[in-house]
Amino acid sequence: MAERKTVPASFDEFVADRLDGLLRYATVLTDDPDLAQDIVQEVLLRAQQRWSTIDSPPTYVRRMVTNEYLSWRRRAVRRHVPSSPEVLDAISPPVSDHSHAYDERDEMLARLAELPRKQRAALVLRYYENYSDAEIAKVLRCRASTVRSQISRALATLRASVSPRPAALTTGASE
Repeated sequence: MAERKTVPASFDEFVADRLDGLLRYATVLTDDPDLAQDIVQEVLLRAQQRWSTIDSPPTYVRRMVTNEYLSWRRRAVRRHVPSSPEVLDAISPPVSDHSHAYDERDEMLARLAELPRKQRAALVLRYYENYSDAEIAKVLRCRASTVRSQISRALATLRASVSPRPAALTTGASE
């Protein structure tokens, strides 16, 4: 998995940048904020000693946290302290999940693929390339009015292919 951020050059920068995420990760693993802090502290102490030899610190340290958790599970009797969302949010705010954007993109690309070629080309030129009607007409070798007609039909087809929202969502469910 590719890292979202650049890797800090020093151990102190790494800790400042990644501590909240590591604590949140460990808390989710252990279901115990105090134990999570102990695990992360132990791992960071060991990582600091080897810092100059670690190739990919984010991956390596996360793996160390996971291994420390698994070792703790083998040697300790687990006490259950449930972690509520409030406890996790107090440690570190949740990291947003961008996978829905990829799902939406893939769904849109599939819908575009079902359109007739000229409608698809007109939409792509308008909304992905930001071309004007005149520029699209030049590319498609047609009149600007034909471009507007193609885009209108394509949008109508795309709207029809979207499943309708439940009535409670569209009529204002606050009644």
